[in-house]
Amino acid sequence: MAYPLITNCPVCSKQLNITKLQCKHCHTTVENEFELSKLASLGQEQLHFIEIFLKCRGSIKEVEKELGISYPTVRGKLDDIISALGYSANRKPEVDKKKVVSMLEKGEITAEEAIALLKEGDM
Repeated sequence: MAYPLITNCPVCSKQLNITKLQCKHCHTTVENEFELSKLASLGQEQLHFIEIFLKCRGSIKEVEKELGISYPTVRGKLDDIISALGYSANRKPEVDKKKVVSMLEKGEITAEEAIALLKEGDM
């Protein structure tokens, strides 16, 4: 039985180094120092979110429906993942106020979500 890959030391919480790989079929073993991808450092919940986001082809509206969460929550989760990957998530795109009003009129977002989006643009 295979266990999920752990990336941090259970004792001191520092990042672990991968030093050994083994083939299940022929048992060939390769030992060296291997790098993990940035995605390997994400938690299970974050990886699940990325899977849903990709499945929905990046449509925040579809992610909202799939996970049953609001637009601002989807944006917050994306920002958290961007930060966890080592990128700056504090770059706030300019809010298209007409688009927010249009989304509100169509019932795609609630009044509270619209207010949150509009306030976000004022920061």
